[in-house]
Amino acid sequence: MKTDILDREDIQKLINEFYKLVEKDDVIGQYFTEVAKVDWSHHLPQMYDFWESILFAKSVFKGNPMRVHMELNQKQALTFKHFDHWLKLFTNTIDSMYAGTNATKLKEYAGIIKENLSQRVVRKELI
Repeated sequence: MKTDILDREDIQKLINEFYKLVEKDDVIGQYFTEVAKVDWSHHLPQMYDFWESILFAKSVFKGNPMRVHMELNQKQALTFKHFDHWLKLFTNTIDSMYAGTNATKLKEYAGIIKENLSQRVVRKELI
């Protein structure tokens, strides 16, 4: 039986599993491995902090996701398809590992984040 996301350790497990999938993904993987050339030892702890801040209302994340995605878009254009695919991978990863109130909240937050980022990043590209 699946448990809920209860603490940072659960977030770390989720994020680690998610990015294992992302790294190999045919749709968005190249943005991480080839375009941004992500340093996973730096990126993963940032993502732990980001999602812990979002889900548990802790002030541990320092960064500007909008700026990062705008810069990435300048290197290689992002589309709504990319953001939709990211959300699908993320929610599927959550569903494969966790169930409960926090898991549901995290999927809802991810949907809101996807909408905000995609609307601003992709719309700017279309103008």
